[in-house]
Amino acid sequence: MEREEAEKRVLDAAEELFYGQGIRAVGMDAIRSASGVPLKRLYQLFPSKDALIEAYLRRRDARWLSELARYVETTESPTQRILAVFDWLSRWFSEPGFRGCGFINSFGEMGATSPAVAGMAKAHKQAFRHYVADLVAAAEVPDRLTDHLVLLAEGAMTTAAIHGSPEPARQAKDAARTLLQTSTRPRPGRGA
Repeated sequence: MEREEAEKRVLDAAEELFYGQGIRAVGMDAIRSASGVPLKRLYQLFPSKDALIEAYLRRRDARWLSELARYVETTESPTQRILAVFDWLSRWFSEPGFRGCGFINSFGEMGATSPAVAGMAKAHKQAFRHYVADLVAAAEVPDRLTDHLVLLAEGAMTTAAIHGSPEPARQAKDAARTLLQTSTRPRPGRGA
């Protein structure tokens, strides 16, 4: 089995099991069984469970941000792109097996004991914030909306996971629309 293929199979299995059952609940034997990669080969690819967890989170981060951006970029209006974030969240929340944000879940499980997991969760959330900040800048609305919009999205992720419904994405989108409609960027030369 080629290294690339074996690594993909292990990461696919790890993602399904870690996300579906929780990181602590899944051992390397379960990853071996689900991936079909012999345990010796698995440990050659990922010398420890911690190394596998980090690889899982790196891959999840890249894919999540890429899928979000790809969806949002199909919208032409800068303001509508901000709202498209919430449409994408609704689609994600509606997927079978949705269990919330993998980074929030990982941080909740291991953030207090794993600086690597805590750091990766923080980096993922910062990358999402930077993405939203870029959308806000392009829409020419006040920069202060960035944190408001991020909190709406993060709150929707958590609420959707708890309630098992995509409805929080719609509610967050409605709140985001209100924020966008009632906010204006100060014009240069005018005092606030």
